[in-house]
Amino acid sequence: MATLNDIVAAYVRDFRTDAAREQRWFAIQRTIEDAIWFAAVAQGPKGQRLSHQRRIPAALLAECSRRLLAAARSLSHSRSFDQLHQHVQSIVGGIRGIGELYIYDTALRIGAKLGLEPTAIFLHAGTRDGAKALGFEPSRKTVSMSELPHALRALEPREIEDVLCIYKAQLAGAAMADRGDSRCVGVRTRRPVC
Repeated sequence: MATLNDIVAAYVRDFRTDAAREQRWFAIQRTIEDAIWFAAVAQGPKGQRLSHQRRIPAALLAECSRRLLAAARSLSHSRSFDQLHQHVQSIVGGIRGIGELYIYDTALRIGAKLGLEPTAIFLHAGTRDGAKALGFEPSRKTVSMSELPHALRALEPREIEDVLCIYKAQLAGAAMADRGDSRCVGVRTRRPVC
């Protein structure tokens, strides 16, 4: 029977290092333009397409890259992750086939270069399902750290975003287990596609 503490421990054990390594890849790019290009085309350190964007056609990613690179200067002047996220949304959000997960991931990756981290948990795709399992209204755009169960607050907002997606099926049971309800489920350690 998994609790929220078990889920947090499983995330730290199974996913934290890789997630931090991916963020570092974008942070160490030589220029902001390099970071934007790699973020926009969703290319990781080994030249591979990052999993969340694997189904987006290369031509669509190239168009996003072109638009984001044209706005590199204004993107680099973002003062917060929220501002950066909104800016990425305004630049590529209107492109058919580009959704909220792409916008979040791209802003997160560019933010790594700029030293900007989310301070709230952004809801999209799988994270919305995880938040719903914890009792949050799925139509929300974000959840603040202070609203989350205490066990999840041991993680950074970008890590909680991962947890809400990876463990979405287990979260409702874990929340019940934390409240003393015995109808909880085990922790799955294989990462699903969000």
